[in-house]
Amino acid sequence: MLSALFGRLRFGPVRAAVAGNRLFSVLLLAGIVLRVFVVLGFPPALFFNDSFDFLRIADGPFPHPLRPSGYGLFLWGLKPLHSLALVTALQHAAVVGIAVVGYRVLVRNFEVRRWVAALAVAPLLLDAYQAELEHLVLSDTVFTVLILGAMLLLARPGAAGWRRAGLVGALLGVAAVTRTVGAPLFVIALLYLLLRRARWTSFAVLAAAFVVPLGGYAVWYHSDYGRFGMSGVDGIFLWGRTSTFADCDKHTPPPELAHLCPYGAPEGRPAASHQIWVENSPTGWTNGKPFDEKTNEQAQEFALWAIRTQPLDYVKTVSYDFFVRTFSWNRHHYPTVGTEARYHFPTRPWAQGEKPLPLVGGGDRVSVVREYEHGSGRTHIVGPFAGWLRAYQKHVFVRGTMLAAVLLAGLVGMFRRRGRKEVALLWVPAVTLLAVPPVTVDFDYRYMLPAVPFACFAAALAWGRRKVADGPGATRAEPEEAEVQPAGA
Repeated sequence: MLSALFGRLRFGPVRAAVAGNRLFSVLLLAGIVLRVFVVLGFPPALFFNDSFDFLRIADGPFPHPLRPSGYGLFLWGLKPLHSLALVTALQHAAVVGIAVVGYRVLVRNFEVRRWVAALAVAPLLLDAYQAELEHLVLSDTVFTVLILGAMLLLARPGAAGWRRAGLVGALLGVAAVTRTVGAPLFVIALLYLLLRRARWTSFAVLAAAFVVPLGGYAVWYHSDYGRFGMSGVDGIFLWGRTSTFADCDKHTPPPELAHLCPYGAPEGRPAASHQIWVENSPTGWTNGKPFDEKTNEQAQEFALWAIRTQPLDYVKTVSYDFFVRTFSWNRHHYPTVGTEARYHFPTRPWAQGEKPLPLVGGGDRVSVVREYEHGSGRTHIVGPFAGWLRAYQKHVFVRGTMLAAVLLAGLVGMFRRRGRKEVALLWVPAVTLLAVPPVTVDFDYRYMLPAVPFACFAAALAWGRRKVADGPGATRAEPEEAEVQPAGA
């Protein structure tokens, strides 16, 4: 019945993807229904603290000093339609679309068994926290689609020519100005081209396409702040990372940095990322005012001093966040109760009017939403859909321990002969996306979600590919593994 339904559709890639696979058809339909319920249950959108900064960028584009403005520019492009409901609908559609693309790539390009490929995309389609994140006015959804699309394109069999390299570089460059954690993925792409013995033109075009959006953004940032960069808080965030363990009572910092010593005993301090923004923070944070360049530089100096002075404490802190918080079976109220609560479907609206705080760049939380939406933008809680989704979210999501098992499967799969390069291309970004935040800032549950599809796709490539017999007892190797790829484009 489902096959007949999808067979009538005239959407080429979707129709081709679901043809002959009832499991994927069921999962795809369930993912679409889930998102329809989200749209109906919480119109027009859900908000996070960062949402209002992005809307401020969209109302009058400028290089934001606290975070890259790529997502704000995406919102700016949609501003003439004055619809947050459209923004969230596009985000939901984008994830469903990349799930269809991912399934098709696994099956058609890598000969992954259909049921394995369907299971690999199931977290994208069905995870309740993923669906809730798509409904937030946040950069994470756009970022995930960009990086996953780039790596799937790069992983496809065949010579990595300059055209493909250029598109991959452009996607990664745009991703990096959306979230800076995307920048290390460019290095992974370069190493992959090296393993594939690509021509020098592919390397050059990949690098040029990646640098263009970053360079353009850096020049734009320079026009406002007099220096090239992506943001003015790299030192502030690293200070936050060290604020949980830096002990100025046992170790005396340089006099000019002593004012940045965190308050209280290390064991009683708030989460690392939270200490940056709390009232009376040593960073001097004030709503509506960016950190000045001197504060950012001194914060970085303090953080590097703390890491040099207490290297074992730094390693212990990062290791706990990466191995324990990331891969725990249960979720915890971290970094704060309020922050983690934003990732749950709410029982009542979080109206921006409750806290009309001033924003960097001017305006406040109420005014920027009204300017963008031409209305209040207030979230409505609509039953029975909202209640169904809250019940669903209690049970259907990828737990940290499940993610650890999938990553382990992918890691072991890299030691197999077949497709090891492609497995590594998808597995390494998953670990990178999980590791960079604890190393540089702090752990946060929403940072886990972009890594999940990479881990699942890597495991599917490692263990789910069909064996194609050429004769009795023979197995055909993948084209890229059976012979050395030519150096051509």
